[in-house]
Amino acid sequence: MNSPAAHTAVTAAALQADRATRQRQVVAALAPLLPPHALLWQGEDTVPYECDGLTAYRQQPLLVALPETEAQVAAVLKACHALAVPVVARGAGTGLSGGAMPHALGVTLSLAKFNKIVIVDRQACTATVQCGVRNLAISEAVAPLGLYYAPDPSSQIACTIGGNVAENSGGVHCLKYGLTLHNVLRVRGFTALGEPVEFGSEALDVPGLDLLPLVVGSEGMLAVITEVTVKLTPKPSLARCIMASFDDIRKAGDAVAAVIAAGIIPAGLEMMDKPMTAAVEDYVHAGYDLDAAAILLCESDGTPEEVAEEIDRMLAVLTGAGASRVEVSRDEAQRLKFWSGRKNAFPASGRISPDYMCMDSTIPRKRLADILLAIQEMEAKYGLRCCNVFHAGDGNLHPLILFDANDPDQMHRCELFGADILETSVAMGGTVTGEHGVGVEKLSSMCVQFSPAEREQMAALKRAFDGQGTLNPGKVIPTLQRCAEYGKMHVKRGLLAFPELERF
Repeated sequence: MNSPAAHTAVTAAALQADRATRQRQVVAALAPLLPPHALLWQGEDTVPYECDGLTAYRQQPLLVALPETEAQVAAVLKACHALAVPVVARGAGTGLSGGAMPHALGVTLSLAKFNKIVIVDRQACTATVQCGVRNLAISEAVAPLGLYYAPDPSSQIACTIGGNVAENSGGVHCLKYGLTLHNVLRVRGFTALGEPVEFGSEALDVPGLDLLPLVVGSEGMLAVITEVTVKLTPKPSLARCIMASFDDIRKAGDAVAAVIAAGIIPAGLEMMDKPMTAAVEDYVHAGYDLDAAAILLCESDGTPEEVAEEIDRMLAVLTGAGASRVEVSRDEAQRLKFWSGRKNAFPASGRISPDYMCMDSTIPRKRLADILLAIQEMEAKYGLRCCNVFHAGDGNLHPLILFDANDPDQMHRCELFGADILETSVAMGGTVTGEHGVGVEKLSSMCVQFSPAEREQMAALKRAFDGQGTLNPGKVIPTLQRCAEYGKMHVKRGLLAFPELERF
C-alpha cells in the first residue's frame, strides 16, 4: 500500500467519501426549499451541467438547483452561504470560457426557468425580462412594435440575457449599437447572502455610485442576476451588406482601419480568413468568395437615403484599399444569407474538426493583419489548424483552434496555442478578452496582462461583494501561486519570462 498508485487510489477514495458526505448535507438543507423536481444530485442527472460551451474542461457539480421563483433563489443562496458551499449560476450554458463550469463541491444554480418577459414599455422603448429569456426571444416579442434588442451574439437563438449580462456579450452589430453594457438600464438579483440588490435604473441616472458597469461582465462573481431591463432600438427601415474580397490579409486588415478612419461607423464590420470562409461556405452556402485570402462583411442600416450614401462611401474606401471584388446584397434575403455564414462560423468549424477552442481577445484595429500573420506562424509552431473570424470593427478576435480533445498531446498544444494568441494580443496593445469572459480558460493569461497589485484590487472588489467567496469561486482572478507556476512553465520551455511580450 506504499506505492504511488496505491496512495493515489486511497486519496481518490477519501475525496469521493468527502464529496458524498457533503452532498448529503447540502441536499438535506435545500430539499425543504425547492420542489422535488427542482433538485438534481444523481450522477446521470447532473452530467448535462458538467461544462458550458468550453467543452474541453468538465466537472460534475455536487448538485443542481432549478429554482422557479426569486424567493427560492434567495433561500438557496442563504442556505449555501450558511454551509459555505460554492454557488455557480448558470443560464443556457453557451458561454465559451468555462464561466459556468461547476465547482466539484458546489451547487450549480440553473436559472433556466426564469424565462418570462415581464413587461414591454413601448413609449420608453424598454423591456423588463427575467434572466433566462433568450436573447433572440426579446427581438421576436417586440418585432410587431417595430423594435428589437440590438446586441446579437452568434448564439442569440439559445443564449440568455442573464448570461449576456454576466459576460457583457457583443455580436456582429455591436460596433454601431454597443455591447450588452450599452443596452442595459437596470439589473436586479441577490447577493451571496441571499439579500435583494438592484443596480442601475430605468431613469437616465441613479443616485449614488454607478455600479451597473461593474456588475455587467462580472461573470457571476458579485451577484446572481434574476431580472434585467434592456433598451429597445427602432428597427431600421433598410439594411444592406457589402461582401468585399481581398487577395491579401494585410489589405483586408488595412481596409477595416480605413473604413473607420473615413468617419464611417457601419452597423456591422466583420472579417473572416480563407479557412473559415471555406468551412462556412460548405455548411450554409452563403455565397462567399472562396478564392479570397479574407473577406469583409460591411453593413449599413437606416433610411434608404442614408444607406445608399453610406454604401457608396464604403465601396469607395474598400475599392481604394485594394478589394479584388465587392458585392452588395440585392435584397433582404441575400443580406441575411451573408450574415448566416458569419453567425454559423462556430458550428461550421465543428463539422471539420472533432473539437475546437474558440479564443477571444481584442487588439487595436490597425494590428489585425499582424495578429493574423502571427497566428499563421503559430499554426506551424504548434502543429494545429486555426480558422479566424473577427468582429473586425472593434478589433475583437475569435480564432478557432482545431484539435482532438481525446488526444492529450493535441489538447496540450491547443492550450499553448491559445495562450500564445492571448499574450500576443496583449503585446500588440490589446487585452485577453473582448466578450467571452475569463472564466477558467484565461486565468493564466490574466497573469500576463495584470500586475499583482491590479489583481489584488480585483480580489478586494470581489470580497466587498462576497466576503466568503462562495459565488463562482476559482474563476477570473488568478491566485499568486497560479501566476508563479505559469511563469515557471515558460522558464521550463526555455524562455526567460513572457517572450510573447517581447516579439512586438
